[in-house]
Amino acid sequence: MSQTDRRPDRWVILAVICLAQLVVVLDNTILNVAIPSLTRELGATTAQTQWVIGAYSLAQAGLLIAAGGLADRYGRKRVQLIGLALFGIGSLGAMLAGSPGQLIAARAGMGVGGSLLLATSLAIVVRTFEPDEQPKAIAVWSAIASLGFALGPVIGGLLLSRFWWGSVFLVNLPVAALGLAAVARLVPESKDPRGESPDLLGAVLSTAGLVGLVYAVIQGPGNGWTAGSTLISGGLGLLFLLLFTLWERRIEHPLLDMGFFRNARFRGAISGGVLVSFGLGGSLFLLTEHLQFVLGYGPLAAGLRTAPMALTVVLLNLTGFGMRLTMKLGLKPPTAIACGLTMLAAGLASIALLGRHGSYPGILLGLVLMGAGVAVAQPAMAGSMMSSIPPEKAGVGSGLLGTLSELGTSLGVAVLGAVLTAGFAGSLPAGLPHAAGRSLPEALAAAGPQQADQVHSAFANSLTNSQLIGSTAVLLGGFLAAWLLSRAAAQPPAAAETRQAEPAESAR
Repeated sequence: MSQTDRRPDRWVILAVICLAQLVVVLDNTILNVAIPSLTRELGATTAQTQWVIGAYSLAQAGLLIAAGGLADRYGRKRVQLIGLALFGIGSLGAMLAGSPGQLIAARAGMGVGGSLLLATSLAIVVRTFEPDEQPKAIAVWSAIASLGFALGPVIGGLLLSRFWWGSVFLVNLPVAALGLAAVARLVPESKDPRGESPDLLGAVLSTAGLVGLVYAVIQGPGNGWTAGSTLISGGLGLLFLLLFTLWERRIEHPLLDMGFFRNARFRGAISGGVLVSFGLGGSLFLLTEHLQFVLGYGPLAAGLRTAPMALTVVLLNLTGFGMRLTMKLGLKPPTAIACGLTMLAAGLASIALLGRHGSYPGILLGLVLMGAGVAVAQPAMAGSMMSSIPPEKAGVGSGLLGTLSELGTSLGVAVLGAVLTAGFAGSLPAGLPHAAGRSLPEALAAAGPQQADQVHSAFANSLTNSQLIGSTAVLLGGFLAAWLLSRAAAQPPAAAETRQAEPAESAR
């Protein structure tokens, strides 16, 4: 395609999509610093504050695959507009909520809107840009996503230092209004030209399965992994996902074509996506604990000290420096993902080993390494995944990528948080109850001044071990993802073409 055939407003469209993406991702973490205010002003219990946080992620992750299929069937622009409207209405309801129950319901509504936005954002980007410009556009898209995730606590802390707790939702309203106007005017409509029948049962099964599984992951650390509610919800979630898989293999027009998973490039990109989210979600959770409980920073100060990671991602991807460096070094997607996840793992290890004694320069080095790793790995992973599926299924691909990112983040927090809790409880001074290991404040209250230093030391050591375990998992997983992608690249062209054709033939 010649330069004159390209959409002249494509970069404006990208800016609009990224702005909507920013606030959706931002709301995953912006409310974390408002928990004390919610407890004090709304009278929320600990369980209710957990649901204020969890309802958003649960609704978002549970609906993403169904939302992607809906977008492919009825139009990605249309679904994006509905998502912006629901997200804005939910934000208004949250801002005006007068009770914890109202706030939880509003947050769930925001999650539904967010799922529609996340399921269409990358699909619209891929359909707007030509293949030669897609890597740069995807790099910008991934940089904004990482920026929102990391800056949530910073923006939340700044707002709460001057305004009431509802201000964290007020900022969403002008963005939603601007997004509605801009998307309606600028974004081109795109959908599956074959006009397939909607897979309603597949949408119900996928939503039920993901909601059950994500609920178990979110509630597991608090209720216990062997608690009845955790086992039942997790078991039902896996059962529904199994039924979803069996159903999708039987019908003519599936919501998610299981043939995609036979593509090694698709599997490798999925693995990379989960690992990036696992490392980011788990590491930021542990780092927040480290900065506040070990180094004694307040919420805003702690949030500001995590900002270098996001700034590194933005510097490398928005300026195009990361992509130019990757191309100059000749890094193909498998190598880029392996290098990126290796840097992410090295950053986690740096924070664990160099920052354990209160050294912020060691933490800073780790954050910069992590940001560089995300900047290299995430665009390569997203590009590999979206290029491994037919263009008419871009919505499902975008939704699946968002689902796995949400699941990876939840798993990172749950798994590394559980490792931290288990290690801390096991290393407490003799005589303290095992239950005191659920948090540092509980342990300090039970220990008293005489054993406070021992408790602090036990917590810091457990935190270091958890970060090193996370670092090892990301490193090994990065090599696995790169190996899967390398296998796909080594396949003969004929085999690759046959596989790519399978989904199209099965839809006829």
